[in-house]
Amino acid sequence: MEEVEQVEEEVETFQFNADIAQLMSLIINAVYANKEVFIRELISNASDALDKIRYESLKDKDMLGELSELKIEIIPDVENGTLCIRDTGIGMTKEDLIQNLGTIARSGTKQFMEAVQAGADLSMIGQFGVGFYSSYLGAEKVIVRSKHNDDEQWYWESSAGGVFSIRPDTDGAPLARGTEITLHLKEDCRKYAEEKTIKELVKKHSNFIGFPIYLQVTKEEEVEEEEEEEVEELEDKPEEDNENADEDNENADEDDDEPKIEDADEEEEKKGKEES
Repeated sequence: MEEVEQVEEEVETFQFNADIAQLMSLIINAVYANKEVFIRELISNASDALDKIRYESLKDKDMLGELSELKIEIIPDVENGTLCIRDTGIGMTKEDLIQNLGTIARSGTKQFMEAVQAGADLSMIGQFGVGFYSSYLGAEKVIVRSKHNDDEQWYWESSAGGVFSIRPDTDGAPLARGTEITLHLKEDCRKYAEEKTIKELVKKHSNFIGFPIYLQVTKEEEVEEEEEEEVEELEDKPEEDNENADEDNENADEDDDEPKIEDADEEEEKKGKEES
């Protein structure tokens, strides 16, 4: 009981800035078919965070620490209706989370709302520096876990409604550095947790990304009846999908200008070869 009370005391609740709250209301209530733009915006933000830590590492190579690989990971969960986008970028401190995701409105906040009222498309949101809030086009709840070199790991959460909460992320998986955004998708947006949809959207919207993008997928396999027990154990673990390897090689020349999308196991396999 004491532990529960201690955790509750560590949770801090904040009001969104009035302009941001108005922006979120506009996004949540928008009758807008092209909701997919939130994936583009979150990947773009992840790329910006990677650029920042890369720049910092040029001045101080120790900034990267043990996590030297700069990458973006996409982890969909169709069964639970969630989509997770993780980067190994610069991360955010507690103060960064409070200011950048809620209490301080950027100059582009009002400008974007005025542009929309004048007839601009919602897909322009990233041009005004408020792309994170497009998450609520597809999600009913957003969780942000982040670790900056200068601070401990923090947990930000909001289901909109004018408020967000922050607490130390003491019970989540540790992030060496970077940010992980988990979207609890709306019922009509669960398709954005499907592998095929994500691959299509990344290739469509994120061909300017200069960092590798890894997509974690699952693969079902048919096995002999006597191997049933072993399979039940493995099915709980994500396995990687290499079925399209030949097709990807054939289309390599066509995809030179597209982001590098790899299944998560391919990354591990390459690391193994390098170490040997």
